[in-house]
Amino acid sequence: MKALPVVVLVLALAVSLAAAPGEPLWRMKADYVEACSCHLFCQCYFSDSHGHKHAEHPFCKFNMAVTVREGHSGNVDLANTKYWLTGDLGDKWGTEKKATWVTVSFDPKTTQAQRDALAPIILKTYDLEWGELKVQEASIEIHQSGDIVEAKLADGKQAYLKLQREPGIDGKGVVLKNVKYFEAVQNDGFQMYKSIEHRADVAGHQFSYADRNAFLITIVSQGTSAK
Repeated sequence: MKALPVVVLVLALAVSLAAAPGEPLWRMKADYVEACSCHLFCQCYFSDSHGHKHAEHPFCKFNMAVTVREGHSGNVDLANTKYWLTGDLGDKWGTEKKATWVTVSFDPKTTQAQRDALAPIILKTYDLEWGELKVQEASIEIHQSGDIVEAKLADGKQAYLKLQREPGIDGKGVVLKNVKYFEAVQNDGFQMYKSIEHRADVAGHQFSYADRNAFLITIVSQGTSAK
């Protein structure tokens, strides 16, 4: 695994690319495999009586394995790229737009141009100020077989997800719709899963959970400015 400079993410935010008026400078449609430390379903996506979003606990420790189905930033094609987010939202992301820590892992197959393009898209999708932000390179594997989804970071040494689909009353699964996913402009609904195993040991942070919140979701994120 190769560590990358954090400055790459910051500088990439200032990249200026030519785009026709009214057209998105960047656009990404991505498939997420996600699990966190909350119980089903994650409270982060709902508002309390004061209109502020909070985690179920003073923390929300997560893994997100992401495959870009299609996308571009300027002239850079992002299709089939993979990245992985491991971190903790904390309990102030909804009230103060501040989160505790995150490590962004790029699959080795992503080119430097793709990483530079994905960096601001990732930051824009969540629009949070991270107390600690690290970047690295590590292999990413995602497999689905029937109702089970597995995802591995660095062959499972740094993070691992094994999720099971919630069958619902008809056995065809449960999908939660009409709920916003952070700053994504569109999503196709949260396909409900639960974690059989959800763990991480990355960048000095460790956690492990089971039988907690998990889901699959496809989101669309786009913007007309890199800033």
